[in-house]
Amino acid sequence: MEWIPIVLVTFKVLVLGTGMFYAIKWHYDQGKKTMDKRAVLRTSSMVAVAFVLLAVGLMIGTFFVARMLGLDLTSS
Repeated sequence: MEWIPIVLVTFKVLVLGTGMFYAIKWHYDQGKKTMDKRAVLRTSSMVAVAFVLLAVGLMIGTFFVARMLGLDLTSS
């Protein structure tokens, strides 16, 4: 029997289990803190704006690379 899959699956389970433990612990600790509603609104709006800007940048970059490679982007 091959030992590599056993070692790699065990390592993956340990890493993901540790990550999940710390993620749950971090969220639990954050829930204990009192947060200002304005701060939460400001942070969530900044995240939304960053997401939209990254999505637009990805779209423009995709079209640029497609044009550079000579792909036909016209609808038929």
